[in-house]
Amino acid sequence: MPGKFCVTLTHCRTDGDKATLAFVVANAALGSGKETIVFCSSDGVWSAVQGEAEKVNEGEPFAPLRELVTKFVRGGGKILVCSPCMKKRAIAPEQLIEGAQPAGGATLVEWLSESPAMVAY
Repeated sequence: MPGKFCVTLTHCRTDGDKATLAFVVANAALGSGKETIVFCSSDGVWSAVQGEAEKVNEGEPFAPLRELVTKFVRGGGKILVCSPCMKKRAIAPEQLIEGAQPAGGATLVEWLSESPAMVAY
């Protein structure tokens, strides 16, 4: 089933459960053949910073966040990280994990203007 799917993520350090669920759903969308992005903003930017996803493990029945993020990127998913949110938290682009890239709100608006389905965590 072709199409696009967007997951927006605003939590990581503040709520590991939401970060985990966001990547569970993002991986499900990839598995369904959707071109999928995860747009990380607010506290969610931490999920794309080296060493941070390893700190989140919500336990069974979920895989650790780091495994979910790795599976997503290896499966062809894209992680876009809010540039102003990074700046607010003093996160430099070189601190992002492989497969993540800084992006502004205009990038998200452009993606959503193509009418993809979206879910927010």
